[in-house]
Amino acid sequence: MRPLREVDRQIVAVAVPAFFALITEPLMLLADTAIVGHLGTPQLGGLAAASVVLGTVVGLCIFLAYGSTATVSRHHGAGDERTALGLALSSLWLAAALGLALAVLTGATSGLLAGALSSSVAVSGFAQEYLVISALAVPAMLLVLAATGAMRGVLDLRTPLIAAIAANVLNVVLSLIFVYGLDWGIRGAATGTVLAQWFAAGWLVTVVVRRARRVRASTSPRLAEIVDAARQGVPLLVRTVTLRISLVLGTLVAADLGDVPLAANQVAMSLVTFLAFGLDAIAIAGQTLTGRTLGAGDAAGTRALTNRMVGWGVGTGIVAAVLLAVTAPLLPHLFSSDPAVRNALVPALLVVAVIQPLSGVVFVLDGVLIGAGDGAYLARAGLVVLAVYAPLVLAVGQLDAGFTWLWVAYGGFIAARLATLWQRQRGSTWMVLGTTRSAD
Repeated sequence: MRPLREVDRQIVAVAVPAFFALITEPLMLLADTAIVGHLGTPQLGGLAAASVVLGTVVGLCIFLAYGSTATVSRHHGAGDERTALGLALSSLWLAAALGLALAVLTGATSGLLAGALSSSVAVSGFAQEYLVISALAVPAMLLVLAATGAMRGVLDLRTPLIAAIAANVLNVVLSLIFVYGLDWGIRGAATGTVLAQWFAAGWLVTVVVRRARRVRASTSPRLAEIVDAARQGVPLLVRTVTLRISLVLGTLVAADLGDVPLAANQVAMSLVTFLAFGLDAIAIAGQTLTGRTLGAGDAAGTRALTNRMVGWGVGTGIVAAVLLAVTAPLLPHLFSSDPAVRNALVPALLVVAVIQPLSGVVFVLDGVLIGAGDGAYLARAGLVVLAVYAPLVLAVGQLDAGFTWLWVAYGGFIAARLATLWQRQRGSTWMVLGTTRSAD
């Protein structure tokens, strides 16, 4: 068995650049939230409704990144670079096709979706404005997912990091110019995000294509591989659908509670997303290193990595909890000028802080099982979690329990995820060795 120091070194080598790359995406949302939040509470509520739609559309396709990482890392670990990058290109073609279709669908249904998720007519109008423009960024977002996943699979964490940082800076600069300089309001924030996302997509796709050409992998679309990538993504899609339904249920309940709870929910959700992406850095290490060790036929190494990463998940979760608890009274002032929104946020953020250590373990185990290709189990577990969470969150709305209890229910969601993931990792069924991913 490898020394713990070597295991830690491997985890850190992947997790640190992954952390900085991951947090840039929610930083875009946080930047938009801060910029739009000072335009007014209806605008912030509109951003909340639109963000749920966009987050759901893109989140449902996260299998493009996760599936690409798992598949590419297995072949990379087995020394088959050409196949690894050929599969990466198939993921890009799939991302492009899905992105175009979902962009059209999002734009066409923007009015219906905005109205369903909004708490008032004014909020609905702002949500639709943001959605119509932001739909143009959907293909770019999916290409970024697929390209980032592929580069993680070959242990290139540096390129996604640099591209993400550059895109985030560009987003902030453009949004400030468009929103306040040109007085475009919420449309300016959406326009800045669209341009920044396409900048990142162009950068990352170019890098993947160049790497593929260096190992003489075909860059032409190969229908069989594209269809296979889509088929293997189905279990992860089901898993993600259950997670997104949970988040949408929370937003619907917040909207029923009124404009202030909906606006506060946008800030809370943005901060939770930021923390989740940060904690997910260890999960990315889990995806990448699990795929590599299983691809190399190293079961003992896989178990050692898993155990060590669980410890890292607890530690990072505690750090996140302390930071959020300390800053909870201050953070609301960054995102809203409405005292009512600020007052609603503080107790909710304290509840979220308590949940973070559990979240750290959840994200690690989720990443490990994704890296192992255990999507079928994750899909089944997601259905179980949704069955537990849905009654909790709906009860908050029915009983008019208040905004803070919405996030107490979220704690039940995290606890249910932890129970299902912990039960799975205790066994060895998910540890399938070689380049063939598990289908169980």
